[in-house]
Order: sequence, then C-alpha cells, then structure tokens
Amino acid sequence: MHPGITLYFTRHGETDWNKALRYQGQHDVPLNETGRAQARRNASVLRALERDPARLDFVASPLGRTRETMEIVREVRGLPRTGYRTDDRLLELHYGAWQGQLAADLPLTDPEGVAWRSRDPAHWRAAGGESYVELTARVVAWLSEIDRDTVVAAHAGIGRVIAGHVRGLDAALIPALNVPHDRLMVVRDGEVAWV
Repeated sequence: MHPGITLYFTRHGETDWNKALRYQGQHDVPLNETGRAQARRNASVLRALERDPARLDFVASPLGRTRETMEIVREVRGLPRTGYRTDDRLLELHYGAWQGQLAADLPLTDPEGVAWRSRDPAHWRAAGGESYVELTARVVAWLSEIDRDTVVAAHAGIGRVIAGHVRGLDAALIPALNVPHDRLMVVRDGEVAWV
C-alpha cells in the first residue's frame, strides 16, 4: 500500500458452513441471514468513518459470499449494488482436500495433515491446496498496487495476511489471527484497528 492510503477491510458475513465449522476455502457458499446482518453492520460503521464514498475504490473476492457482502455495503452507502470490481488474488486460501470437511472430522480423516499444520502453519497445505506462504505472496502483490483509499470484501485468510503483513508479524503467527465477521478492519499508516 502506498503511504497515506486507508484500507477498509470487511470479511464476508457468516455462512452456514462457517457456523458448522466446515472448511469453505474456494467453495462458493452463500451468506445466511446472520451474515447479511453482519454485512449491514460493517457497512454502517464504514458510513460513519468515510463520508465521501465517491473517492473510494471498491474491490471484492469473486466468490458469491464476498460479492453479496460488497453489494450490501454499497447499498447501505447509497451506491448502486454493482460498480465494484473483483480480483482473483482476493480468493480465500485454497484448502484443497479439506474444502467441504468439518473441522471436527479432520483428526480422524487426515491426522498427518492436522499434525503438519500444528507444527508449521505457514507452510502447511492440504492435498491440492495452498499454503499461507503462497497466499501471502498473492495478497501482498495485490496490496502493493493499492493507490487510493479502498474498501475490500474478502475472506478470513485475506484479512489475516493483510493484518499480519502490515504489523510485520512472523509468518507462523498469521494463520492464527482472528478475523471476525462483524468488525471492520481499518488499515492506515502501518496501523491496524478493528471497529
């Protein structure tokens, strides 16, 4: 991010898979009603923080849950639901064979993967998936191109990478960062705040 730029990040609202602790990754799972309410809440916070939406860039992951979140944000701001762009680099971490699996089942179905993830969370990847190191590379490339204040609707993994990168955290700490559905992350001048 260029100096002086503000990034407003919202994680997509809750889905039924989030509620069940089922790995979504890049599966296209819709928001539930709680998720829509969370998106409206974050949009209201953004409206209070940023009075001039015309000066903002709006970008989302191409998955439906993030697009719907962005469309709710724009609607609450009095903007057309469309009028934002998507970027594939904002797709969630690809969880490979873990996508669609319940977290509670993984110690039985993939004990080696669970152990690897525990030992080395930055480099671990499920079969057919990607690691947080790989995710970081694509997100940091996207961040380097931001040249105006931007609203982004994406995923927990993207939020973790943004917060960890801005704070200069060790790569091993990034996968454990908390990224709530019902808070807006504001990144400005090397600082990260949740509102």
